[in-house]
Amino acid sequence: MNYQTNQYSPNTQFSIFPPAVKHLLIINVVVFLALNTPVIGPFLYQYGALWPVGSGKFGIWQLISYMFLHAGFGHIFFNLFALWMFGQSIENYWGTRRFTVYYFLTGIGAALTQLVVVNASVPTLGASGAVYGILLAFGVMFPERPIMLLFPPIPIKAKYFVAIFGIIELVSGITGRQGGVANFAHLGGMVFGYILIKYWALKGEEHY
Repeated sequence: MNYQTNQYSPNTQFSIFPPAVKHLLIINVVVFLALNTPVIGPFLYQYGALWPVGSGKFGIWQLISYMFLHAGFGHIFFNLFALWMFGQSIENYWGTRRFTVYYFLTGIGAALTQLVVVNASVPTLGASGAVYGILLAFGVMFPERPIMLLFPPIPIKAKYFVAIFGIIELVSGITGRQGGVANFAHLGGMVFGYILIKYWALKGEEHY
């Protein structure tokens, strides 16, 4: 991470990525490749996706396994990009053990939120809930760090960046404008993340 400039910049050298982020990236890519094979793919989808409780296909392990399945290249790319961009700082700040527990608990919280709030007939896939939990953690731990937006290309403080994403997900979830997107799972990941941070009494970066 570059602390010498005002704009936040994550590590780009894979060999020095913190271990949890590195292994999560690798596992997600491997599972994604397997999901797109004709032999293993249908099995992973049938038993690994998060199916609605009343579908007859739900299994308790799906609260975790769904996080490693992605619907397409764009889906996995943006999730892993966000994990790479924001997860490194959180893992380095908290340590690998706490980061890993947080990642999986926010992912499980996102799954539970989706199951309770949304009356869906199709399964939920992806690490988005856990990734939104990581995004929330970054905004809470490093609220003043500027992040460069792609459009418009202007810097914005992390706390505002996270707030904007949260509002977008809430509005999208209520209005149903983003069909096929698990907006309430994203919100669930953020809410569970905030609860964990408060429960653990974690303190953010005071100066930057």
